[in-house]
Amino acid sequence: MLVTDLYELTMAAVYRRRGMAAAATFGLFARKLPAGRGFLVAAGLDEAVDRLLAWQVTDADTRWLGEQLGTGEATFAPLAGLRFTGDAWAVPEGAVVLADEPLLEVTAPLPEAQVPESMLLNAVTYQTALASKAVRCVLAARGRPVVDFSLRRDHGIEAAAAAARAGALAGFAATSNVAAAHELGVPATGTMAHSYVQAVGDERAAFAAFAAAFPASPTFLVDTFDTAGGVRAAAAVIRERGLGDRAAVRLDSGDLAAEARLARRLLDDAGLPAVRIVVSGGLDELAVDDLAAAGAPVDVFAVGTRVGTSADAPSLDSAYKLVEYDARPITKLSAGKGYPPGPKQVWRRPGAADLVTTRDDEGPPGARALLEPVVRDGRRLRPAATLAQARARLEQDLAWLPDDAKRVRDPAPAACVTSDRLRRLHEEVRAGLRAASAPPSG
Repeated sequence: MLVTDLYELTMAAVYRRRGMAAAATFGLFARKLPAGRGFLVAAGLDEAVDRLLAWQVTDADTRWLGEQLGTGEATFAPLAGLRFTGDAWAVPEGAVVLADEPLLEVTAPLPEAQVPESMLLNAVTYQTALASKAVRCVLAARGRPVVDFSLRRDHGIEAAAAAARAGALAGFAATSNVAAAHELGVPATGTMAHSYVQAVGDERAAFAAFAAAFPASPTFLVDTFDTAGGVRAAAAVIRERGLGDRAAVRLDSGDLAAEARLARRLLDDAGLPAVRIVVSGGLDELAVDDLAAAGAPVDVFAVGTRVGTSADAPSLDSAYKLVEYDARPITKLSAGKGYPPGPKQVWRRPGAADLVTTRDDEGPPGARALLEPVVRDGRRLRPAATLAQARARLEQDLAWLPDDAKRVRDPAPAACVTSDRLRRLHEEVRAGLRAASAPPSG
């Protein structure tokens, strides 16, 4: 299984040739939060663990590598049969995490811990970015439902499935992605396209035919030609068929706040106060926040492109760094890339900042350890979290998070603090590295 960057395998080949198989610990973390974020939501951890336990280097892989690099099979032959036999600690899926906090730590013989780097970062980085964007939409909606409409603009089918899952984890009410809804066990949602109304040619006839086929909870797209006319046509069909307690209209263009007020007035005048208004069309958390702050009479927010691609922050400054090898704590002196050495623990303290410590430190009274053992000796210790469990974790952590970190605009990013013991260890290791790298005197 060669889902990795080439240098992971070339390094592992050298490790094997040199007999470097002592235990190594790598930590996966985000160096900093993207601009405009006050926190992150951990996602993709369970998929990362699944990947970790599934990969293996085969004889066919080593032959191919030797051919590609022109080294011959013998160079990579020591990697044949390589798989993960070590341990892993991870934060729970759905946990709120901050910059410089480990989301995942892996300990195994050095080649085994090195090779999975790329695929672990791929799983955690992308899904954490999506979930962190999605939860901001939920916060901006102020208790009103948010649904995922992103499938058509996401970067591939797998990306769309990840976006639907991230939205469901964050608290979205439904997704338009039918395959994802089926796989995840969440509601599928949808309305109609402008092309449907155009193809029928008459709004009232289009709405009547749709209502006849789907009477349970029809949503009518009312802005194909003229919003006022579309709302009146939908209202007539809703009244005729007695759908006032379960129908909705959708607005997808123009000044959505003004259009929503117009639709609400027309529906109320028609004696249909329970008919809901759904808005869509390039929405993200900032647009949702604007509509909510303006008091727009919107009942459901449908978000798509900008959320499913996390358009303003499509990636994280994430890293997977060696922090210990053969019981020797390790760090870097590179500017802006220092990270405390050694295996770690993060303690979530009521009413206080997270505390990052060495793994074997005792936590403060009343604190909860975020990192949990999930793999031992190459075997899972517990099943993957369900969506319900991940959502419950997120709700608990959002309640802990300071309000100013949850602001959609200009949040004050929450930050962790480092224990005295870990800080001393970091400085000792740095001092040793500086001394070892200093030019000889005289």
